[in-house]
Amino acid sequence: MTGNRWMQRLWLGAVLVLAGCATQKVQTPAAVDHGLLPPRGTTTELNETPQQRDQRMAWWRAAKFGMFIHWGVYSVPAGTYQGRQIPGLGEWIMNRAKIPCAVYQQFAKEFNPVQYDPDAWAALAQEAGMKYIIITAKHHDGFCMFPTQASKWNIVDATPYGKDVIGPLADAARRHGLHFGLYYSQAQDWNNPGGAAIGGHWDKAQDAKTMDDYIDQIAVPQVREILTRYRPAVLWWDTPRDMTKARADKLRALLALDPGVITNNRLGAGYKGDTETPEQRIPATGFKNRDWETCMTINGTWGYKSYDKNWKSSDDLIRKLCDIASKGGNFLLNVGPTSQGIIPQPEVDRLRAIGQWMKVNGEAIYDTTASPFPKLAFGRCTKRVTESGTTLYLLVFTWPSDGNLLLPGLGNEVTSATILASGASLPMSHPADGLVVHVTGKAPDPVVSVIKVKIKGMPDLSPLAGH
Repeated sequence: MTGNRWMQRLWLGAVLVLAGCATQKVQTPAAVDHGLLPPRGTTTELNETPQQRDQRMAWWRAAKFGMFIHWGVYSVPAGTYQGRQIPGLGEWIMNRAKIPCAVYQQFAKEFNPVQYDPDAWAALAQEAGMKYIIITAKHHDGFCMFPTQASKWNIVDATPYGKDVIGPLADAARRHGLHFGLYYSQAQDWNNPGGAAIGGHWDKAQDAKTMDDYIDQIAVPQVREILTRYRPAVLWWDTPRDMTKARADKLRALLALDPGVITNNRLGAGYKGDTETPEQRIPATGFKNRDWETCMTINGTWGYKSYDKNWKSSDDLIRKLCDIASKGGNFLLNVGPTSQGIIPQPEVDRLRAIGQWMKVNGEAIYDTTASPFPKLAFGRCTKRVTESGTTLYLLVFTWPSDGNLLLPGLGNEVTSATILASGASLPMSHPADGLVVHVTGKAPDPVVSVIKVKIKGMPDLSPLAGH
């Protein structure tokens, strides 16, 4: 450890001791070093050099694939209220059905996840090939999945379970070599008075305080608690409803408690954070000069709905992962556990199927960057650049009937082409319109086959590339 890094740790330790005075005395999960850097500014973007930013973002850029977990009291009604299936997302049931606060809070008495097994969840993420986990510490219903001094509306004080679920998952994730992150709804809160609500308030209890009261008395103390107690590698804001610059600045100031944390673009007031967050979609060309992450559900909802059976296939999810990686992004794939703490079996099955593919082909996903080709007839491509040259990973969705995989416009000298799964060498030719890799027989993989092509230097494409 360098002297400068030692001083950074000493500074952070002093901050955490002071901040800890404002939090409950609970067992702190083992922290991980996710790249500590000098403190963040409170009213401008990060006070860091491009090199420091690259260091801070390095693990995230290499990871490519993570697990999102939406879990809370909304898993008790599971999409149904007063005998009626409520349209919309499972975690939005309070808002969509306009359930009064006092009525909604009764669901907490039935939230008792006795089958919750954080080690099993972390092991599943690892088996799927995921490299990080992000779980909802507090969603829009204001319910905290951790003990908090700022509100009694939390899993310890309001449920028969009576225990923290965030700390055990943080520990389990790190034991399994995963980075751990937290989602926090900083603006919308339908139970703690003063919180914002898309569509407006429907219960007088929600109007007992102002939005500024809410930020000062709920959001700021709780963000301080989760940053100091759990040391998340990612802090994932959501829905910046009514977030003025003054309100956002109070939350951004807290990021100095953990300078290594990565944040997204949903805090509000124009703050871009570190990552773009397209939701339920894959952008056609990614984002130029911005880190980005597609978040997506396996069925149609984030929070558990007992009757949502609209499952995406594992084949579809594998191809979506390849598509996202080929455009330089990450894939944050959601699971929605039940109120008993069970991840639905169809989600488990799909994650395991992705994991089987990743065991063979993960080299083509992890620590890669976007394709140099605007378009490929057979599928997608990722690349890895080293001092010795560039490796292109051809993600073949459609195995060619003529046996030819064309890389249009590629003019580089090629050193090898192999099937990633077997290592078998493949013949090549270099016509005027690019490189052709010749394949025979059936596709090695029925979903996505991977061909590994090594070239000298950076990819050099003619103006015909992609046409």
